Amino acid sequence: MATKRDFYEVMGLNKGASDDEIKKAFRKLAKKYHPDLNPGDKTAEKNFKEVNEAYEVLSDKDKRARYDQFGHAGVDPSYGAGAAGGNPFSDDIDLGDIFNSFFGGGFGGGFSSRKQANPNAPRRGSDTEATINISFEEAAKGSKKNISYRVTEKCSDCNGSGAAPGTSSKTCPICHGTGQTRVTQRTPFGVIQTARTCDKCYGSGKVIENPCRKCSGTGRNQNTKTVEVNVPAGIDEGQILKISGHGNAGVNGGPSGDLHVYINVKPHPIFERRGFDVWCEIPITFVQAALGSEITVPTIDGKVSYSIHEGTQAGDVFKLRGKGIEHIGSKRRGDQFVRINIEVPKNLSHKQKELLREFENEVTESNYQKRKGFFEKLKSVFGEN
Repeated sequence: MATKRDFYEVMGLNKGASDDEIKKAFRKLAKKYHPDLNPGDKTAEKNFKEVNEAYEVLSDKDKRARYDQFGHAGVDPSYGAGAAGGNPFSDDIDLGDIFNSFFGGGFGGGFSSRKQANPNAPRRGSDTEATINISFEEAAKGSKKNISYRVTEKCSDCNGSGAAPGTSSKTCPICHGTGQTRVTQRTPFGVIQTARTCDKCYGSGKVIENPCRKCSGTGRNQNTKTVEVNVPAGIDEGQILKISGHGNAGVNGGPSGDLHVYINVKPHPIFERRGFDVWCEIPITFVQAALGSEITVPTIDGKVSYSIHEGTQAGDVFKLRGKGIEHIGSKRRGDQFVRINIEVPKNLSHKQKELLREFENEVTESNYQKRKGFFEKLKSVFGEN
């Protein structure tokens, strides 16, 4: 069996990484190696699969604890199965049995035996994650997107049993289906019983004499799955869509987990989003600003005409009501705000400069209200010059 890389090394993390750090690292690496962004790149595909496998373990509290203690053998019984020791899991000392051995059960229930979970009970599959990149317009208007992601599914050859087609698993002859064995030890303090995970079936309660070749007896395989996602109108950067039942397959007939889709919205060259409002900036000429003009304004619905008034100033903002982004699950929409930017002409010809000088000689202080007000304030502060 090929040696697996350390899962923390795969994720670029230290062993004590927080859940948030693990999630952020997964999102970054999944996006980097996603097959959609690296078509035909076998190395990226391999890395993507490796990252998903590492995340599946490190994002699960119980699996991570076993991995931290026993390495790959703690989460994959088939890994190093021939190694000495057989069972990778630690002994589980039954305190109730210990006190019963010492005192004959005289504590009247003060200590009770821990009930062990049925190893063959259905268990829900873990959740998985994926990231999609959408345009500004797709976020505003909604869209349908096909997304490919790695997921653990029930083996199609053995239908999840782990046994080769035409065969079936059998009740473990050592633990008789309980998944645990009891070991009795005589010590100077008396007889002590300990419960430990069965070395034969690794706690499953069943043994597979003829493992399925496709899944190596695990009953599950890692596959690339494609699903169509309905992206609702109004969704924003960083939000998450939950696709129920499209996560990793359950165990023993348990339901599948969910798929969490993280949204990345590409920046727009013209529009900027603020909540459910849209902002943009439009340059106009000095003459348009001075005389007023009919201008064309782009919106997410297409182009519209707008009349700007005479004397429009740089930085003025006007609003187009209801031309913003739709609220998720509602027909209510935000507004669009347009900020005016007056462009000063460059590279003027001699004639153009002369015309502007003539114009400057014709205007008075009354034509420049802001300028007039500024110099009046200046005089009041510094006095007459």
